[in-house]
Amino acid sequence: MMQSKEPILSLSNIEASYGPVQAIRGVSLHVPQGGIVTVLGSNGAGKTTILKTISGILDPRKGTIQFLGQSIQGLQPDAIVRLGLSHVPEGREVFPLLTVRENLLMGAFTRSDSAIKEDIERMYGYFPILKERAGQEAGQLSGGQQQMLAIARALMSRPKMLLLDEPSLGLSPKLVKEIFAIIKRVNQEEGTTMLLVEQNAQIALQTADFGYVLEVGRIVLEGETAALLQKDDIREFYLGMKADAVRGERRWKKKKQWR
Repeated sequence: MMQSKEPILSLSNIEASYGPVQAIRGVSLHVPQGGIVTVLGSNGAGKTTILKTISGILDPRKGTIQFLGQSIQGLQPDAIVRLGLSHVPEGREVFPLLTVRENLLMGAFTRSDSAIKEDIERMYGYFPILKERAGQEAGQLSGGQQQMLAIARALMSRPKMLLLDEPSLGLSPKLVKEIFAIIKRVNQEEGTTMLLVEQNAQIALQTADFGYVLEVGRIVLEGETAALLQKDDIREFYLGMKADAVRGERRWKKKKQWR
């Protein structure tokens, strides 16, 4: 199902470093047109580095990145946005002194068409609270509202693909559920392809079609999310579920099967 669709984004043997520290090694992954793919991993696994490398913030030391059939490694971030790839970074990063509406307009900086006003209304349809707060400074919004604004602002460039970095971070379970329902809705209604990196494995696997598990900079497991949800290793190490037989065992004594 997932694999039969043509990939819009392909990473092949990507390596990236921060100075002498290698953050990701030999990462290969594919995101099909119109799909939602998730990369799971604990803090420090290299998830954010993958997104920074795709969006041009970090240059890979090795490997290739193809977006819509074009090599994009080494391109400037603004050139990558113009190709149709938008990045919602970790920590939301809204413009705090600009209003909600002004933040949305900033998201359309690559555009000069006449449909920007119409698209702002469309964003208000997905995120009604932003319409209520349209004239308010973004820095005064709650964490959940800022996350909604960051996603809406990224969608204002009318991207073909959205990169989402830990959208659940620091949010209540209720808000997480609400935001992921909107992510799914945007994917279904707009056809926007999504690559989502998350520590919250439960919601990510329920939302995405296909998943990769990243550990210490390497992909150690991949598969359709329905199958990953059933794997004992995923259930124990990422979903916190243990079989009765190993409930008393110390977690770090039990080896993951993929090692």
